[in-house]
Amino acid sequence: MQGTIDGFGYGAMTPVVAFLMACLGAALGLRCTLRSLRTERSFKAGWLALGATSIGSGIWTMHFIAMTGFSVEGVPIGYDTPVTFASLAIAIVMAGIGIFIVGYRGAAPMSLVTGGTITGLGVASMHYLGMAGMRLQGQFEYNTPTVALSVVIAVVASTAALWAAVSLSGFLPSLGAGVVMGVAVTGMHYTGMAALSVHLHPASPAGSGDASSARLVPLMIGPACFLLLAAVVVMFDPFVVAEATDRGAPRNGHGTGRLPGIPVQRSGTHADPAAFRPGRRGSPSSRNR
Repeated sequence: MQGTIDGFGYGAMTPVVAFLMACLGAALGLRCTLRSLRTERSFKAGWLALGATSIGSGIWTMHFIAMTGFSVEGVPIGYDTPVTFASLAIAIVMAGIGIFIVGYRGAAPMSLVTGGTITGLGVASMHYLGMAGMRLQGQFEYNTPTVALSVVIAVVASTAALWAAVSLSGFLPSLGAGVVMGVAVTGMHYTGMAALSVHLHPASPAGSGDASSARLVPLMIGPACFLLLAAVVVMFDPFVVAEATDRGAPRNGHGTGRLPGIPVQRSGTHADPAAFRPGRRGSPSSRNR
């Protein structure tokens, strides 16, 4: 007997909150990846580790926020705690492999493709392992082409997000890269859920999961708190502060867009641009001055 699935038990609230959490984790992780490319080698691994944990925690928290709105009519659902936390570990590890490749190999096309592919596969692996940790009186069945589409979405969008994060400078491009990654995670999740059907076994004993749906919220407190702490670390990083100062400070007293002390070259009758070209030492022009 086919079970009736409801993936939006709380309406639009769970998809929106899940998407925002995915964007937060991705933006922090990608920002840390960019920061690792502009720091000394001794600190590179630390920034990349923080980035991997941010991305993995964001992916995991997004998934289970979305799953709080998931139900199968008339069937209690539980979660196996070890498998649930194993899905968090695989998200962090695979995201870490992907961004460590980019962090140490740079923004070369092959590095971005390899890192994006591994990160995207990490997103998909976390999702399907998290689903495997669910316990209910039935069996999950997936539509293979839709599952393949969900994996492609994760890989392509993750690669695009990594490229944007390391190739475009500034706060807004970094934020945009986080949104792209958030779209990848959320789009992959709901595409994967669209591939799902549940075949119920009424004669089967009740599910033996050792974590109920009500315990999902306490389980998510730890990763959510980590993301907030990571946000504080990133926002008070001297590199971010200096970047914000450069954006906010006037470039000069006249708004010419040049740093103070650099002469503005004028044309026409006001000045000769050649006058601002310093002559070589020992040339006739410098000796006659």
